[in-house]
Amino acid sequence: MRQKKIFSLVLALAAVLCFSAITFAGTLTDIVKRGELRVAVQSGAAPYAFVDKHGEHAGAMVDFTKGMAEAMGVKMVVLDFDWDGLIPALLSGKADILAADMTPTLKRALKISFTDPWMYVQTCIFTKTGASYQTLEDVDKSDVTVGVLLGSTGETIAKKNLTKAKIKSYKGGGRMIIQALLAGHVDAGVNDDLAVLTALPDFPPNSIRLLDKRMGGKAPLSFAVNHDSVNLWQWINLYFETIRANGNYDKNIAYWMEGIDWKKDH
Repeated sequence: MRQKKIFSLVLALAAVLCFSAITFAGTLTDIVKRGELRVAVQSGAAPYAFVDKHGEHAGAMVDFTKGMAEAMGVKMVVLDFDWDGLIPALLSGKADILAADMTPTLKRALKISFTDPWMYVQTCIFTKTGASYQTLEDVDKSDVTVGVLLGSTGETIAKKNLTKAKIKSYKGGGRMIIQALLAGHVDAGVNDDLAVLTALPDFPPNSIRLLDKRMGGKAPLSFAVNHDSVNLWQWINLYFETIRANGNYDKNIAYWMEGIDWKKDH
């Protein structure tokens, strides 16, 4: 009887280990077998991810994931979602990777696993050039309306630092806040500084001004995968180590983040 019980325990343990191995080995193996890397993006956030004048998906994160797909020997499939649909797309299994200008937070990390940061940005306040606002305190008044992106880190930081101002959340990309500001629907906007600066050439010259003071300190941006996609998480981190070493990372950043030549090409 005792031997039978031990044998049953051994079988149960073997089953658990086998299931664990399948769970943790599944995603990367499935991607290769499927021949597709499914990437969730929000295509209203140039230069991170957007649809260009040729109708193609483009941007820094699109190029990064295109490089990942090539290294895996598979095809990249881009899936478009609103900001609040990105994490559900990952959790539901529709996407393998979440590629957006998303900041890892403890709350988000309860649901998904973030890779090592690939870049850092800072949250800023911006206004029309002719507006009188000079400081955070000037904006934080009850008669001031501030535009933010729904579900973004900027929204969280704005609500924490601008307790008197009215916060108006927009669903979509960062350009929506600039458009709302120029149309007079809000008095100021909050977003990461890089997203604002790279969007400015699409609007009338000298129409937008960033306040000198930043909020919230430097914020990391990361890719994300499901919690059980451990090997994919490790592989993405290794991918970034590899392209940093061979210079492809610097080429991506120089083209998409530090210049505006991409606007002519896309």
